[in-house]
Amino acid sequence: MICSDELGPVTPRTFPPVPAWSPDGHRIKAPLTYSRGTDKTWVYGGLRIRDGVEFTFCAPSRNSDGWIQLLTQIATANRRGPIVIITDNLSSHSSWKVRQWLLRHPRIRQVFIPVKACWLNLAEGWWRLLRRAAFAGQTFADATEIAHAVTVATTQLNTHAQPWIWGRPPPRPRTLRRKFIYLF
Repeated sequence: MICSDELGPVTPRTFPPVPAWSPDGHRIKAPLTYSRGTDKTWVYGGLRIRDGVEFTFCAPSRNSDGWIQLLTQIATANRRGPIVIITDNLSSHSSWKVRQWLLRHPRIRQVFIPVKACWLNLAEGWWRLLRRAAFAGQTFADATEIAHAVTVATTQLNTHAQPWIWGRPPPRPRTLRRKFIYLF
């Protein structure tokens, strides 16, 4: 079972350098201005739930061709057995081109989550980890730098991958700092 989705558009943007401190120890206030690049990129990904491994790649647009490329990558990474892909109801996931591709690959089946229930897709939680690992505090000049950051972050996150379980783990039992005994 694989949860898959797209992240984006991710645009290259540059931030001005962080203002320093004044000689008397106060923070210098500067206007928050940044520039966005003209090119956009989309990050496609599939999270294999049983071991927590993610497959990602970047594409210049969100369309059926990118989705088929993700399905191909998932099929080559999982050589044996049936594959169930959980995804949202985007038109590029159920287009004519995708349906024809799925007919040629009968072991792959798509299951669509209900509308307005994106939280059921475990890939959404993985995107949070990817954003923190690849994009937080970073400045990118173009889409190739974004693709490189996604590749490096995916490799780093996959080295520590664990199976994904939907829901919260049970709380740990509290440890008592002191134990009071009352004597009568």
